[in-house]
Amino acid sequence: MKEEFGQLSDGQTAHLFTLTNENGIETKITNYGGIIVSLKTPDKDGNIENIVLGFDDLDSYLGEHPYFGALIGRYGNRIENGEFELGGTEYQLTVNDGDHHLHGGTKGFDKVLWDAEIINDNTLKLSYTSEDGEQGYPGRLDVTATYILTDNDELRLEFEATTDQATPVNLTAHSYFNLTGDPSNTILNHELKIHADSYTPVTADLIPTGEIKPVEGTPFDFTEFKTIGSRIENVSGGYDHNFVTDNNENGISLQAEVREPGSGRTLNVLSTEPGIQFYSGNFLDGKLTNRDGIELEKYSGFCLEPQHFPNSPNEPNFPSTILNPGETYRNVIVYEFGAK
Repeated sequence: MKEEFGQLSDGQTAHLFTLTNENGIETKITNYGGIIVSLKTPDKDGNIENIVLGFDDLDSYLGEHPYFGALIGRYGNRIENGEFELGGTEYQLTVNDGDHHLHGGTKGFDKVLWDAEIINDNTLKLSYTSEDGEQGYPGRLDVTATYILTDNDELRLEFEATTDQATPVNLTAHSYFNLTGDPSNTILNHELKIHADSYTPVTADLIPTGEIKPVEGTPFDFTEFKTIGSRIENVSGGYDHNFVTDNNENGISLQAEVREPGSGRTLNVLSTEPGIQFYSGNFLDGKLTNRDGIELEKYSGFCLEPQHFPNSPNEPNFPSTILNPGETYRNVIVYEFGAK
């Protein structure tokens, strides 16, 4: 289903697309920012509720918000001082997170209108061309993001991109989940398992130090199920860290599992990426309200963002994020939903 969602300041119209499957799962996606506006899944008793944070109107998304549900690019996460060197040339990106570049800059892929094509009843394809120099990045980048809601209760997000100049690319998605279906509940009692034996420590500005350290014996050890809140007080500022999943680039693997005991809902996150950012909603402060008028406070939602590592263009020991002409960037993210 396609419907008008509102108008941008330049007069363009954003649309809202609804995908459903045979088991009652429904997601609404707008081509403004590729935002997942809502995602409704059943609990263990069959009650269907929305499990992502967001709004019902375009105007709220046009205002300030922390990337609710959005596609992120050209570069997910942070690049230190918005600077990197490539091919002997120094590049300066826009800075929008203190001194640093975050999630594509002041107008990343989350703030543009994508072209939309309905492939079939359960598939939506979005396309966008990021011109040479946009936000300071070199090269023209042609990007597609395809959403597929399967009858196996999976929401697949498949990215592809090509470029005419070498450029960093690190695309991801930024939904905030709360599996209780009610964001007045915190996510601290959600049980989390991350398939990662190591993580990348960060500075006070959340820039990786360049180290890769084992999670064993730290509050970052989610190799077995633990509640999000069990050790969060031991992490300055809360969780906002990249976990190294040791994924090879030849296929897709399970990166994280979440269980919510009250509703019985489960979420598995699979990806082709070598890392995943776990963010516990630390910067939510109650200033924003969701579609039901609920104030979105600290820990109202969590994010699991499959990705390459933050600041990789400045860290030669991290997996490369450089896309060259003639290559095709591919990244698959799968969200599996269940209840038991």
